[in-house]
Amino acid sequence: MASTATYHVTGMTCQHCVHAVTEELAGLDGVSSVEVDLVPGGESLVTVASDAPLAEEAVAAALDEAGDYHIEAHG
Repeated sequence: MASTATYHVTGMTCQHCVHAVTEELAGLDGVSSVEVDLVPGGESLVTVASDAPLAEEAVAAALDEAGDYHIEAHG
């Protein structure tokens, strides 16, 4: 079952950040697309489409691998 999730990510400031995050997340098993709505210095929205829901730990690990990027908890 296909899944789409949107994460609020801090630490992104430029297109280099977008590229690094997109590349790492796209490398996760089952990911079919990654879209980033960059908010420099704020919370960027990162939407990930995948074959099945992704574990938040896997997404957080990929963000950490890409650089100093973190998922902000909401709710």
